[in-house]
Amino acid sequence: MPVERVWLDVPYAEKDAAKRGGARWDPAAKRWYAPRPGMAELARWAAAADVPELLPGEDRTLGDGLFVDLVPRTCWFTHVRSCVAQTDWERLRRMVTRRAGRRCEACGAGEDRETRRWLEVHERWTFDAAARVQILKRLICLCTDCHTVTHFGLAQVRGVEEQAFAHLVKVTGMSEPQAREHVRAAFDVWEDRSRYAWELDLGILTGAGIALAPPPGAGERAQAAASVPRQSPPPPARSGFPARKGGERA
Repeated sequence: MPVERVWLDVPYAEKDAAKRGGARWDPAAKRWYAPRPGMAELARWAAAADVPELLPGEDRTLGDGLFVDLVPRTCWFTHVRSCVAQTDWERLRRMVTRRAGRRCEACGAGEDRETRRWLEVHERWTFDAAARVQILKRLICLCTDCHTVTHFGLAQVRGVEEQAFAHLVKVTGMSEPQAREHVRAAFDVWEDRSRYAWELDLGILTGAGIALAPPPGAGERAQAAASVPRQSPPPPARSGFPARKGGERA
């Protein structure tokens, strides 16, 4: 009878240390494991219980499909990965990709090492304008290409706007004029939301037993965002978007 594997929660940044300690990689499960029980060198990565596939209060219907979903400037530096311990982030990432069947939930693509297309976790937020609260409502699995479209401001700063625009058109079936209007409307919403400081509500994580690292306060985030050098990359001729200052950061 095969011995049940001793699974580990190893953050990506610590994979080399885990490997030196004797951990092995299961390419099918995409997870590290201890080859035998009781290996003291790997105790720090002992796996916690799996995160439930539906987080308490999560809305799995929110934000289906592919669309530009910009993070307000005053909400930079508050993505989930920066607010939880790295081992908990690994648990969340594993749950989100597993429940999506290891496929992008926007375009259906899987990982492709040759093209450097990976599966990544993206947050869907709602914004309570009256209370000025940014509320995490869903975690969604997106491939690198769709995630780049979602953060279109970062695509501009990184010089891949044309590729992101082409992927948006391909996946959504929009015409190029419709896609240009969609991006412009998303930036209008971004500019409006960026006028305000938002408090953070990560209740769907704490309800699942995820411990949070205190995120920067709204005022601190605004100061940090203001210190980031503004950039105005020239837009590619194909998409024809006006240059946007400051780009976007998750």
